[in-house]
Amino acid sequence: MAGTSSASAKPEVIDLTKLSPDQLMQIKQELKQEMGNIQESLSTLHGCKAKYAGSKEALETFQPDWENRQILVPLTSSMYVPGRVKDLNNFVIDIGTGYYIEKDLEGSKDYFKRRVEYVQEQIEEIEKIHLQKTRFLNCVVGVLEMKQAQQQQQQQQQSNQSA
Repeated sequence: MAGTSSASAKPEVIDLTKLSPDQLMQIKQELKQEMGNIQESLSTLHGCKAKYAGSKEALETFQPDWENRQILVPLTSSMYVPGRVKDLNNFVIDIGTGYYIEKDLEGSKDYFKRRVEYVQEQIEEIEKIHLQKTRFLNCVVGVLEMKQAQQQQQQQQQSNQSA
């Protein structure tokens, strides 16, 4: 079987000082675009984490004497309908893409706790990537500024020699 192991593959190292200013500008733009996408992902994940945490907090408020208690049930983020608590040990949870599961109160709390933890782990991983991209962008900008300063210096020398 032909192929290379990803563990043995070494990342390609590029000497930024050997790239032209145009190439550096292109890398800078691509990095900025990637970082914008990362920011959007982080924002989405923070929103998901808040929803899961809110669901867990809502479950924490349930009391054993709430059987047949009237509550407001959210249909959308801004529309609620009256409802009654029928069974405190039977919750229907939306697990995504139109699928629902039934769990008891403790199982429901645990589910949302695990989801919050998982999303937090994803946020931390993406933040690491964002930090790496920020560092690389700073390197690219530094080299680009150095090259632009060199070009200006060369242009000044040429104009001084012409005069």
